[in-house]
Amino acid sequence: MRSITTPEAPAAIGTYSQAVRAGDTVYVSGQIPLDPKTMKLVEGDFQVHVRRVFDNLRAICKEAGGDFDRVARVTVYLTDLGNFAKVNEVMAAYFNEPYPARAAVGVASLPRGAAVEVDAVMHLGPRDASLAPVAGAAAGAPAAPDAAK
Repeated sequence: MRSITTPEAPAAIGTYSQAVRAGDTVYVSGQIPLDPKTMKLVEGDFQVHVRRVFDNLRAICKEAGGDFDRVARVTVYLTDLGNFAKVNEVMAAYFNEPYPARAAVGVASLPRGAAVEVDAVMHLGPRDASLAPVAGAAAGAPAAPDAAK
């Protein structure tokens, strides 16, 4: 395993790494909306906070040799699940299809009084062409079998 660290994201505020690479998988620790230079929560509305979280995650992903197109899963932690639609709006600006798998978890509180935290799992191995979306296929529907078989 190898620890991933970048000054472009907030330094760890506890006994953990910003990310750890194990083989072709990178586990990115949860990010809250801390400015990496001041280590303080950013000012602004909830969407500003979510953008800072995704900027922090992206910086770590890039340091590890990937980007959001290689993220397989994210977990979103919210102190108010009423903000879920706002997370979706911001996520749409950072991710393209196929979107990563995702879970959203309502929590009582987060470090430093943050309202949102997101962690990620990124895969850096060979791309699997069979996972690309099929043109014209309904979302979630299996691809049609090959008629030539």
